[in-house]
Amino acid sequence: MMGISLKGNLLVGQSGGVTAVINSSLAGVIHEACEHGVIDRVYGARHGIEGVLSQEFVDLEAFPPSQISGLRCTPGAALGSCRYKLRDSDYERIIDVFRAHNIRYFIYIGGNDSADTAHRVAQFAVECGHELRVIAVPKTIDNDLPITDHCPGYGSAARFIALATMDAGLDTESMRRFDPVKIIETMGRNAGWLTAASALGKRDDSQAPHLIYVPERPISADAFLRDVDDVYRRLGYVVVVVAETVRGQDGQHVGLIEDESQTDSFGHPRVTATGQMLCSLVTQRLGLKARWDKPGTIQRVSTACVSMVDEEEAYLTGRHAVKSAVAGASDKMVILIREPGDDYQCRLELADLQDIANREKVLPQEYINEEGNFVTDEFRKYACPLLGTPLPEHVRLDGLTVPRLL
Repeated sequence: MMGISLKGNLLVGQSGGVTAVINSSLAGVIHEACEHGVIDRVYGARHGIEGVLSQEFVDLEAFPPSQISGLRCTPGAALGSCRYKLRDSDYERIIDVFRAHNIRYFIYIGGNDSADTAHRVAQFAVECGHELRVIAVPKTIDNDLPITDHCPGYGSAARFIALATMDAGLDTESMRRFDPVKIIETMGRNAGWLTAASALGKRDDSQAPHLIYVPERPISADAFLRDVDDVYRRLGYVVVVVAETVRGQDGQHVGLIEDESQTDSFGHPRVTATGQMLCSLVTQRLGLKARWDKPGTIQRVSTACVSMVDEEEAYLTGRHAVKSAVAGASDKMVILIREPGDDYQCRLELADLQDIANREKVLPQEYINEEGNFVTDEFRKYACPLLGTPLPEHVRLDGLTVPRLL
């Protein structure tokens, strides 16, 4: 990481699906950049790499300190986001823009696809002789970036899903005489990390969720219906949490791909109606009334459920990215490494972008039970510290039944 500090400007951008804490990373970048004399000005690119191509920059140092600090409790992407795959004709334009604005430091906040963009920009800068330090800051509720222990954004989304499942469980338990089955559909692309988080508020067997299905294990209609029927016969109600991209035994999505033309520039399809399809199956085959809930994009940006651990780590990854770039690092991503021991603690390090770009870290098999319909205690031990403060314990009025007199 040792190197001669470059004198010039820093540019930061945000990309991909937004989170509840992505702006905390942005605040960390700005605060750290303002402490280094080698950085003349701190600019923000509107809508990620698209803003670089169109030279839509904002002077981040012109905002009052209170506004920058306020980013730490602001969801969404304050600079705007994008999903844009670079074309061969774009690279020369990017370097020309960087040269024109004397950009020597480029910090890109995003997930898998953003890592690919940052890696390619770093490589091309070397090829054309423009001295540039490129550092990526991890961000994704999917928690699917390799090498890093976890990703900023995941802890808050996991907290949302855990709380939503706890609440939906009590709702369904209360209404079980006429709405006995509830299916909750979560985001997560090809990894089940977020879906698995639904189990983190469960304290006994009767509480929700009762069944969890993740993309890492294909499901069959018959096995799914047997699972639902078994829980219903035992408890009288069932709460199922399913990933929107879960697949059947034939490898096809249980849900529907809205339109092949709806895939983004990186080729990711939009899958929908998974929960609805499973509800129809339950009603048709088991004769049980079933409802489905899909939190949608609110699950990734809810400030009501921000994990303070997540927010602080997001902020620190932003600061570490700038420190690393000034120290001479480039073509790297900031990663979190969990320290051994009972008390949760992570340190910040760097990993090569080429080892992260376009790769996915799925839920390990040891985090999924043998039946493929729930998670293990190993997953709970991994994920619970990321939620921040403990989840609430809901009161239940069990027992103390008055004897019947008639």
